Amino acid sequence: MNKFAYGVRLISQLCGYFAAALIAVAVVIVCQMVFVRYVLNENTIWQTDFVTYSLVAATFVGSPFVLLTRGHVNVDVLPQYLGKRPRFWLALAATLMAMAFSIVMFVLAWNYWLEAWHQHWLSNTMWRVRLWIPYASLPFGMGILTLQYAVDLYNLVTGREPPFGITVERLS
Repeated sequence: MNKFAYGVRLISQLCGYFAAALIAVAVVIVCQMVFVRYVLNENTIWQTDFVTYSLVAATFVGSPFVLLTRGHVNVDVLPQYLGKRPRFWLALAATLMAMAFSIVMFVLAWNYWLEAWHQHWLSNTMWRVRLWIPYASLPFGMGILTLQYAVDLYNLVTGREPPFGITVERLS
């Protein structure tokens, strides 16, 4: 199980780097689009779609990295004031609910992607991109997020990580 946890953490880190690269490329493409439109006075065809799909992909593919690094916004007032045992049970409930949500989202995203694949969906813009390509980021991101939740659950239950990252030393 340790190798599995290590592998999922590595994939989550790679997802974070890939999401950051997608955002960086989107910024460059926006700059290129502004230059082409306003300096060269020409039309842009693919740039808006590419930037939109890149930012959505960065959101979904980057979500496992955010969970791994605890980069999400959370309110931990209640866990701070709970004892060790109630804090554990609250963390367990929160992890299980979040994992259930990510499983449901994975299944729905997978079905949506599969429909785009089988029905050969194309975007309704001039670019006419095959939509299964950008839609693939949805089930991929949610699948890795689910695996990251499984690793977090494993670490919580086995005591490898404290609930909510709160140690006794941190409370003092």
